Amino acid sequence: MRYLSDIEIARAAKKQPIQVIGAKLGIDATHLLPYGHDKAKVSQDFINSVQGNKSGKLILVTAINPTPAGEGKTTTTVGLGDGLNRIGKKTAICIREASLGPCFGMKGGAAGGGNAQVVPMEEMNLHFTGDFHAITSAHNLLSAMIDNHIYWGNELEIDERRIVWRRVMDMNDRALRDTVVSLGGVSNGFPRQTGFDITVASEVMAILCLSTSLQDLQKRLGDIIVAYTRARTPIYARDIGADGAMTVLLKDAMQPNLVQTLENNPAFVHGGPFANIAHGCNSVIATNTALKLADYVVTEAGFGADLGAEKFMNIKCRKAGLAPDCVVLVATVRAMKMNGGVAKPDLGAENVQAVKDGCPNLGRHISNLKAFGVPVVVAINHFVTDTDAEVDAIKAYAKSQGSEAILCRHWELGSAGTVDLATRVAAIADAGVAQFAPLYPDEMRLFDKIKTIATRIYNADEVLADKKIRDQLRQWEDAGYGHFPVCMAKTQYSFSTDPNLRGAPSGHSVPIREVRLSAGAGFIVVICGEIMTMPGLPRNPAALEIGLNAAGEIEGLF
Repeated sequence: MRYLSDIEIARAAKKQPIQVIGAKLGIDATHLLPYGHDKAKVSQDFINSVQGNKSGKLILVTAINPTPAGEGKTTTTVGLGDGLNRIGKKTAICIREASLGPCFGMKGGAAGGGNAQVVPMEEMNLHFTGDFHAITSAHNLLSAMIDNHIYWGNELEIDERRIVWRRVMDMNDRALRDTVVSLGGVSNGFPRQTGFDITVASEVMAILCLSTSLQDLQKRLGDIIVAYTRARTPIYARDIGADGAMTVLLKDAMQPNLVQTLENNPAFVHGGPFANIAHGCNSVIATNTALKLADYVVTEAGFGADLGAEKFMNIKCRKAGLAPDCVVLVATVRAMKMNGGVAKPDLGAENVQAVKDGCPNLGRHISNLKAFGVPVVVAINHFVTDTDAEVDAIKAYAKSQGSEAILCRHWELGSAGTVDLATRVAAIADAGVAQFAPLYPDEMRLFDKIKTIATRIYNADEVLADKKIRDQLRQWEDAGYGHFPVCMAKTQYSFSTDPNLRGAPSGHSVPIREVRLSAGAGFIVVICGEIMTMPGLPRNPAALEIGLNAAGEIEGLF
């Protein structure tokens, strides 16, 4: 049997006009700023008008550590949202926008899959409403203004050796990780070493996703530290005079995007920080808006729960005053077998023992999530090769960990395949049993926050950081940044910093290579192991298969 590809399913969708989708949430057409017929931005005036509404229940979807076998976290987020609507619960979905880098690289798009997708899939995975382009432009405007300030006399006495603001682009390009700018003579400025990060790692992206208004956005942009003087005095974006123009570039991007699922249910798609190198959640303004308009909001956090969910809890919820009512942890039989030592070509054959051997990865995530005081349900994302015995093994293991696992077939059946999960999740959320609390208090020392995550979430024995890094953290504490949470940048493939170490490793070390202060976003970025803030393309990037067919339609997106 041949299954339709994601893009074939998306192209055949019977979409409703975006005004109809908005009406389901009580958004009048006058408050929708349409981008074509099937997507629109929601006006800030409308968002301001609903702040007095009662908030709905917040459901977080996260996953085990990703494997080449695939887990389907976004697919499950969409499927659960559709399932809740199917059982009569007024529900909205909140997910992130897709980055062009992984879309043309290895990961693919970020609109779900099969019969659990958000549409228009092609536009969402490409330029969408231009938010990422606006973020890239605002970021690089600040870069240009720093170099321009130095060129025209350097009134602020910036030490060119201590410029910490790099440039960004929304593409995987390893050649730009380390660069030299301003070559070519006096008219081009003063040569210096710098580099590029991918746009989703930009502090501007993090700021947009954590800001609550345009005023808050401009203040945060102004708080960005871009450089230091020879006396080690920080230079802020507002000192350069860039915060106003950056806000102008981001004015439209700040407004959440409204689209729909294949079953014509509302979905907010806004913001897109990576979870392995940034904080991995959609925007606060989109989540808060959805909570004021729907009785249930299903959102996701990037990659595995050790990254996305940890940052959702410790950064986003802390900053925005949010508290999840239930967490859904996505796992697959195939991924459990891979964690149990089975090679990818052999995943189709039944191997109950390998499933059991791989389940400790699932168990570690369950216990980690419970540490935040939130009930956890495991969603087994069904693949056609799964056997009853393998599914039963995961269910039994989840029960042994004080949780429960529910088989979901949303990829194949859409909302009909998530009725059981939706019913259980709604019951848990309505029961009000969650007692959410972040993992560490604001007043804890920065290095102790890092150690808390490393030992309690990653199960590491130690954190390796040289004197320079420890001194830097202490200096930031002395400067008034000690209350910031920490944003761990590490591989998504393992609890450790070694991407090849699967399962639930213990007793490992977490080496810190670098720390960065994101004063505008309000957190400290801790770069661990070999993680790169500018990814590279794989040997055979997805771009090789993407193109137009004879009818002028896009092929190869997934």
